[in-house]
Amino acid sequence: MKFLLLIFKNVRRNLLRSILTALGTMVLVLVVTLVWTVLKALDTATTEKSQNFKMICSEQWRFPSMMPISYATLLRDGGARDAGDARPIDFMTWQFYVGTTDPNKHTFESSLFAFAMDPNKLMAMMDDLDSLPANDAARFAQVVAKLKANKRGLIVGKDRLAMIKKQVGDKFKLTGINFKGIDLEFEIVGVFPSGRYNLSAAMNDTYLNDSLDAYKTADGKPHELADKSLALVWLKVPDMETYHKVEQQIAKALGNANPAVKCETASSGIASFLEAYRDLIWGMRWLLSPAIIITLALVIANAISISVRERRTELAVMKVLGFRPVQIMVLVLGEALLLGVGAGVASAGLTYLAVNYIWGGLPFSIAFFPAFLIPINALWWGLAIGAGASLAGSIVPAWNAQSVKVSEVFSKVT
Repeated sequence: MKFLLLIFKNVRRNLLRSILTALGTMVLVLVVTLVWTVLKALDTATTEKSQNFKMICSEQWRFPSMMPISYATLLRDGGARDAGDARPIDFMTWQFYVGTTDPNKHTFESSLFAFAMDPNKLMAMMDDLDSLPANDAARFAQVVAKLKANKRGLIVGKDRLAMIKKQVGDKFKLTGINFKGIDLEFEIVGVFPSGRYNLSAAMNDTYLNDSLDAYKTADGKPHELADKSLALVWLKVPDMETYHKVEQQIAKALGNANPAVKCETASSGIASFLEAYRDLIWGMRWLLSPAIIITLALVIANAISISVRERRTELAVMKVLGFRPVQIMVLVLGEALLLGVGAGVASAGLTYLAVNYIWGGLPFSIAFFPAFLIPINALWWGLAIGAGASLAGSIVPAWNAQSVKVSEVFSKVT
């Protein structure tokens, strides 16, 4: 216990240097935590699951996918025809409606991208929404109930809501951008939980399909996208064996139909989409993160080295008083660990609280991830980074400290 108190006293001896070293450590741990948060989220999204995973059915040769809405019935059943055929656990169809609140000037701030889907599938099939904490799930279930009851209802992410300068309860009109001539009136019934869908919106697919039917009645001919309005169909299957059976059933059921359909797991689909960001992700993982950790180790090494050089006489006196070299080495390592671990854990904890509960996520837009939440694992990331960098940076100064020769030190004392 006295040895531990001595470590605390030594850290407090030059308080300004200790504070500056701790602040430098906190900043670097903050950056590494943010980088690892993004990488972990992308790794999780592209990792294959062994059970109850999603498969994506889309047009094979065109992006964005534009399939006939008539494909929905066949695809949602997994191409099953006979009683013994494999069937998905659940399904969800995706249509996309893009509109603007300012028909005279289309800007990012005035535009709105909405998923048109069955409200019953929102919390059952959409990533993150199917695993909300109990309290958040209960609140969002009330919002979904309003969307079910109101065909013209709209759920909007909080960032997009701010951009279009609207709030819950507002009614407004969107001028169609992709579905030209299909202008829709909406009422905002709620907001997505903070996170992935901050910039998105969800509408009732019945409203879009009824509007396409109304366009045909009024114009005498179908809309040019009426038979190309289905973008994706998501199927949930229990295992990889069922996935392959469903894939074969769909290929057999569609035959030579045009357009052709491809099936892939959700993780492989996301990985393909992220291919454009491959170099950025590689740089974050193998260049930026190691460079920051090395810099952190050098910062701590510099601070501890200065401290050891200033205390050579003191270290010599400690040896005269009976301190063994290993005890002096542990003393120096302990000072570095106290600074590194304390600053690392504090930085990770503050980052977790600030990003998740104040900012609502890390606003680093990459692919279709507009924001990232800091995982609880960040707390041990901070501890591990602080401890590892402290040990790496203090080994040489600690070795020099325990190697101080009493005769050399006192020969220079006048």
